[in-house]
Amino acid sequence: MTSIVVVGSVNADLVARVPNLPVPGETVLADSMTVIPGGKGANQAVVAARLGGEVALIGAIGSDAFADSALVGLRDAGVRLDGVETVDGPTGVAQIWVDDQGENSIVVVPGANRAVDADVVARHVDLVAGADLVVLQGEIPLRGTEAAARACGGRILLNLAPVVPVAADVLALADPLVVNHGEAERLLEESERPVPESPFAVITELLALGPRSVVLTLGPAGAVVLEPAAGDEGPVVVPTPHVEAVDTTGAGDAFVGALAYRISQGDTLVDAARTAVRVGAFSVATPGAQPSFPTVDDVLPSLRG
Repeated sequence: MTSIVVVGSVNADLVARVPNLPVPGETVLADSMTVIPGGKGANQAVVAARLGGEVALIGAIGSDAFADSALVGLRDAGVRLDGVETVDGPTGVAQIWVDDQGENSIVVVPGANRAVDADVVARHVDLVAGADLVVLQGEIPLRGTEAAARACGGRILLNLAPVVPVAADVLALADPLVVNHGEAERLLEESERPVPESPFAVITELLALGPRSVVLTLGPAGAVVLEPAAGDEGPVVVPTPHVEAVDTTGAGDAFVGALAYRISQGDTLVDAARTAVRVGAFSVATPGAQPSFPTVDDVLPSLRG
C-alpha cells in the first residue's frame, strides 16, 4: 500500500524570464527560457516525496520529446510511476512567463493529460483504493477526478485548481477542499452563492458547499483553515513567513504537497497547514516549480515545530 496517491497532470514547463508580463497585443523579449518538469499532479507528488512521503502518481505522458523531461523530477524524488501511462501524441506543456517581481502568467496545453479519464483510474484502482490519502486537482478530465474520488478507500484532498464542476457527492468527500481566493470566488459564483470580502466569510461559504473541511490559501498572507470535525470554533489563520519572492510558479503546489504529506503523517489540518505555508514560502525564493521544492532537510525545523 502506498500512503499517498496523486491522480493528476504531468507537464513539461517552458519557463521564460521576462522584464514584465505582456499585455494583450504587446511583444516582450525574454531574458532566458528553460524546460523543467511540472504539472500540478507531478508537482504535488514531488513535494510530498521530497519531504519523506511514500508517493505514487497516476497520470499520462505523450510519445514526444518532452515526455522524459516531464518525468525527471518525479524519478529523482522517488515517486512510484507504474501508474503513469504513455499515450500517442504530445505530453502536456505549460508555457510560463515570469517577470522581474516573480509574478507569473501560465498557459497550459493539456496534451496527454486529457487521457487520464475513468478508464485510466480503473486500470490502477488498487493503488487508489489502498491509499491512505488521494490527492486530486482540476487539470485532468473531470471523469478521471470523480472516478478516483469514488474509488478512494482513505481520505481525499481535493485541490480545485483550476475550478471544475465536480459532482456534489465528490465534493462531500473532500477532506480538505483546498482553493486559493480566486478559485474560491469562482467556485462560489458557479454555485450561485454569495462571495463575501472577508476570508473568514468566504471559507464559511465554501464549507456550506459540502466538503468536510476547507483550506483557503491567501498567498503571502498565509492560509485559513476550517475543520469542524476537529472541534474548532471557527476559521483558524495560519500566517506564512516573509520571503522575497523570486518566482511564485508552483507555490500553491508546494503548499498542497506539503499539506498532503503532513496529513498522511497524522497531523491535524491546522498543524499540516503550518508546515505547508513554510514549504510554500521556501519554494518562491528559487526559480522554477520542481527545482524550487525543498527536501526534508531544508524544512526540518518546521517539521519538528
